[in-house]
Amino acid sequence: MGYDFPDDLLQLQQDLNTACAELSALVSGLLCSVELMEAWQRPEGYWLAASPAYPDSPGWSEQEQKDVAALRERERDLAAAIVTHRFWNEIAGSERPDARSQLRYAFGNGGGEGQEA
Repeated sequence: MGYDFPDDLLQLQQDLNTACAELSALVSGLLCSVELMEAWQRPEGYWLAASPAYPDSPGWSEQEQKDVAALRERERDLAAAIVTHRFWNEIAGSERPDARSQLRYAFGNGGGEGQEA
């Protein structure tokens, strides 16, 4: 079933997709540790998909921490605005998961890996 999403809800979803992508890009370029961390090596046989060793990390700068926090807050605010939007009152409860899924994929992507709104 197709849904006629209001323009403001579509804009919120597009803004959430953008915020998720910005956060993902920012975090992927940062060091593995937010705080100062000495180098370490994982024991053999654990976390096979992860890097076997991590170098010393001076941690994230205050600005990097602020930038990440601001984007996470933006994601939370947008997700809250989406799930509390008045449009959902017009959709039967049993149809809301499908409608929400269609909204998430309205722009050809899922918004953000592992992100739920």
